[in-house]
Amino acid sequence: MSAPLLRATAVRRAHDGPVDDRVTLAYEDRLIRRKRIVTDGGLALLVDLPATTGLDDGDALEVEDGRWIAVRAAVEPLLEVRGDLARLAWHIGNRHAPARIEPDRLLVRRDRVMARMLEGLGATLREIDGPFVPEGGAYGEGRVLGHSHGPGEGLGHLAHDPDL
Repeated sequence: MSAPLLRATAVRRAHDGPVDDRVTLAYEDRLIRRKRIVTDGGLALLVDLPATTGLDDGDALEVEDGRWIAVRAAVEPLLEVRGDLARLAWHIGNRHAPARIEPDRLLVRRDRVMARMLEGLGATLREIDGPFVPEGGAYGEGRVLGHSHGPGEGLGHLAHDPDL
């Protein structure tokens, strides 16, 4: 019988202290509560946080034996979006898609349906690979997740987007 996994039970945001190892995770894998992971150095851990948490690039997991494991955003296929950024960001947000907002471009995960919509809105797109670290949720914390449409729930996005 194998020994129980060490547990990572706390997160330190923007950890700038020493670390003992790193774990490289894609955007979807950085939303975590309880999951087995393997660090870049080969250490198997059980992440066991009190609540589902969105880990950011630069955060660190505290392991029960005192080690710190740095979180690194994995390189992923992305679309670089240029054009009327305010308008394009509104349409991306209206579809509840996570996006990185920079002064001269937006970054979204590569998706052919999203690409078609953005091109139809006049965007210039370029496929790139890089870490995906989108904007957080409202009030600067958390992930942007789905929302309720209230009494018109059955209408889905028709409740606020008649073009769908």
